[in-house]
Amino acid sequence: MQLIAHYAVADYAAFRTAFDADAEDRGNNGLSLLQLWREDNGNAWALYQVNDAKAARAYLSGAAATFNAQAGVSAADFHFVETA
Repeated sequence: MQLIAHYAVADYAAFRTAFDADAEDRGNNGLSLLQLWREDNGNAWALYQVNDAKAARAYLSGAAATFNAQAGVSAADFHFVETA
């Protein structure tokens, strides 16, 4: 299973600094980054491998709020997907 995430951010540089600092926390919650894309200064997309769906869902609905505040994320959208 994989997760596609879209982040609307205030400033990409600030987001990226916080995103990199959050890598260990994401990893401890079942998410491994496969790819990060920058659409423009206000939007980023990430593709994660989901190693523990229950932990990942719990992180996204709770602890990720701390990351979002630190990273200047104004909106985030997450889609769990599987290869068809």
